[in-house]
Amino acid sequence: MKISVSGKGGSGKSTITALLAREFARKNFNTLVIDSDESNTNLYHILNLDIMPTPLMEMVGGKQSIQRKLRQAVGFQFLSKGMTIDEIPDEFIQKKDKINLVVIGKILQSNEGCACPMGSLTKEFLKKLNLRNNEIAIADMEAGIEHFGRGIEDYVDVLVIAIEPSYESIGLALRIKELAEQSNIKKIFAVINYNKSVSQNIKEKIEKIIREKFELVFSIPYSEEILNFGIISEKFSESRDVRESVKCLATQILEEI
Repeated sequence: MKISVSGKGGSGKSTITALLAREFARKNFNTLVIDSDESNTNLYHILNLDIMPTPLMEMVGGKQSIQRKLRQAVGFQFLSKGMTIDEIPDEFIQKKDKINLVVIGKILQSNEGCACPMGSLTKEFLKKLNLRNNEIAIADMEAGIEHFGRGIEDYVDVLVIAIEPSYESIGLALRIKELAEQSNIKKIFAVINYNKSVSQNIKEKIEKIIREKFELVFSIPYSEEILNFGIISEKFSESRDVRESVKCLATQILEEI
């Protein structure tokens, strides 16, 4: 199963990706996390890994090499054949227990150019990635909707839309849903991530709007443990209520596919 996590910047995509990865690992799945967000460099830290692996972009010659290939004939394949998790070279993957991380690429300096090559590589990697029955891949996508224009979601089974309690995030989530319905995605999950404390009145209004528009809706409660990660704690951990919420989400994803 291949899962894409999308949403507005700051809505908690990386956090939800990490929480799902940890839960699927607890369920004994060999879980591959694909970091496809070119601007966020913190996902490996949220997964409690020591270092970020070398980006896959370097495995195929770097950004300039991909840009040259993009200008060649339509149909060029970045990966000459399918690839399993076990076949990813050690330099390009970090492993801890049943969680594995690969990084597509990062923008690390000014005037580096657009992220189009990274999007192309994400699409090709998801297309060529061969998963066994006990394996799950979760892609933390770039913020916004540009990846839908590249057709990346044609190669995932499940879309998880991260929604924070804000007007902008809700509006973008509805647009993402429209685009996802035009792709090959089998199931769409809306996950309201309470990354800030809100009143019960606001919470009820948000959930009413989302439940009117989405069939599968889950929420992750506000958590000071997650909010304070990186400020007062060097290790990512979730509270019991957060873990139970994510456990329900992961279970429903497995049942729906």
